[in-house]
Amino acid sequence: MALEDVNSLGKVEFVARLGGVFEHSLWIAERAWHRRPFHSVEELHRAMLDAVGSDEEKLKLVRAHPELACGEALTLDSTSEQGRLGFNRLSRIEREEMDRLNRSYRDKFGFPCIVALRLHQDRASVMAEMARRLQSKPDAELRAAMEQIGHITRGRLEKILNG
Repeated sequence: MALEDVNSLGKVEFVARLGGVFEHSLWIAERAWHRRPFHSVEELHRAMLDAVGSDEEKLKLVRAHPELACGEALTLDSTSEQGRLGFNRLSRIEREEMDRLNRSYRDKFGFPCIVALRLHQDRASVMAEMARRLQSKPDAELRAAMEQIGHITRGRLEKILNG
């Protein structure tokens, strides 16, 4: 899909095509639609990121994401992204470690650990990042989650628009 096509979409079509870029958060595309026309993928991405205003909305967005390797119902994008690194075929030991990391992270921060898997070459580096981030403070971790969501969604937009 070309950027010109995105700019010509009505709101319903825009949300249908781009609403899934942000995990289970169609409201972001609904808000961003009003900022058309977009002159670049970066401008479209910025409009979508800017649609998330308050800390409450940031938490809502972060909490809409599944935990890594958790078996929750995943979107097609999440299934593909997790599958690339084999999070759908963990050994028993890896599964236990992921369960421990997910539980510890959620207990400490109240939301799942968001990691842009496209920035990693293997599961081990993802798990090491999760362990490292468990040492963060809550406000820093919300910022980190939003930064990771930025990487995830930029990749998804590029896939749609440059496909």
